[in-house]
Amino acid sequence: MKKVGNHKSFSKIFFSLAFVLVTSLSVFSQDAAKGKELFNTNCAACHKLDAKATGPALRDVAAKYDKEWLYKWIKNSGELIKSGDAQAVKVFEENNKVPMTAFPQLSNEDIDNILAYTSEPAPAAPAVVPGAPVAGEVTADSGVSNNVILGVLSLVMMMLVVMLFLVNNMLTKIAGAKGLEVAQKDRSIMNIFKAYAKNQFLVLVSAILLLLVSAYFAYGWMMQIGVDQGYEPVQPIHYSHRIHAGENGIDCKYCHSAARVGKHSNIPSLNVCMNCHKNISEVAETTATEEHSKAFYDGEIAKLYDAVGWDKSLQKYTGKTKPVKWVRIHNLPDHVYFNHSQHVTVAGVECQTCHGPVEEMEIMKQHAPLTMGWCINCHRETNVKVEDNAYYKKIHEELSKKYGVSQLTAAQMGGLECGKCHY
Repeated sequence: MKKVGNHKSFSKIFFSLAFVLVTSLSVFSQDAAKGKELFNTNCAACHKLDAKATGPALRDVAAKYDKEWLYKWIKNSGELIKSGDAQAVKVFEENNKVPMTAFPQLSNEDIDNILAYTSEPAPAAPAVVPGAPVAGEVTADSGVSNNVILGVLSLVMMMLVVMLFLVNNMLTKIAGAKGLEVAQKDRSIMNIFKAYAKNQFLVLVSAILLLLVSAYFAYGWMMQIGVDQGYEPVQPIHYSHRIHAGENGIDCKYCHSAARVGKHSNIPSLNVCMNCHKNISEVAETTATEEHSKAFYDGEIAKLYDAVGWDKSLQKYTGKTKPVKWVRIHNLPDHVYFNHSQHVTVAGVECQTCHGPVEEMEIMKQHAPLTMGWCINCHRETNVKVEDNAYYKKIHEELSKKYGVSQLTAAQMGGLECGKCHY
């Protein structure tokens, strides 16, 4: 019989096409992944995919311009502008004539990878299901409410009172039916007070107890004057240390730079915030929590822009600024001397020692009591850092011999002297 075709050759062609297709998709995925890495390293400081930053949004930029032109523009945009290229001049003027950094080190393949990443379709916005809770929105508890529980308990108490009243009436009627006389005792408040006043021992014990309780509460109240442990005020612009110091790992001393060199730890100026937030106008979706939605955080960044006079669309300052009235949290008495640089730079004390786990705090609060006793205990328990610290080397050697120890505490170095902490 004559063979019409070769089924083996058909199978080879089919599997070859499938292999080429899978390989192509794999290569594209790898290129886009590499392009994302290159984008974040070289481009993300000035560009976003779907919003204007210092430069224009770059989503689908490969479809807007010729690839050969993009190679020249990315490698040296300044040279292209000087050559009089009409398209280069137009792009330069549309973006406030902000010069673009040249990237001669990027190969054509690297640029292709970046373009592959910018050509990926934008992620679809999550569908809002009617009735579903929105992130950051407080939803009602599905369990029994406290009002219902209190209502039931109140009803039970009323029923008990009514039952006791009815039982008392019934017993009185039974006693009357049987000819029993129910003695009526005089229980007026005046008679009870007279009986109490006649008992001198009871009056003495009550007076002593009252004085002791009053002294206890008075002492506790007076010892809390000026102690603001747990103080957690609402600030005019919500600043999350959890996001900045925790998730993003920003060093405390980047913002509070004066703590390294001065007595006071400074409140950072808004210019420090704008070092990053010129290009960060919104947070990632993963930043949102149950208490605060993405829209909430984006709104707080908008407050920052309003305060410094930053126009996000034009990417420049308007010159119209507004003061931000931050609420002070940590405040020592006027007669107390505390030097941040002495503790942070010389002693190497971590910020969390006094301020607690700041990197976990959504709202900053006073972690420690900051009382005299609290400071003294720290000086008694903390060893002086001598390693790589020439500041203490000589006096540490002398006092170590005097006390017969190898490691001195801050107290043994004079940390309990009144003049060290008080003017």
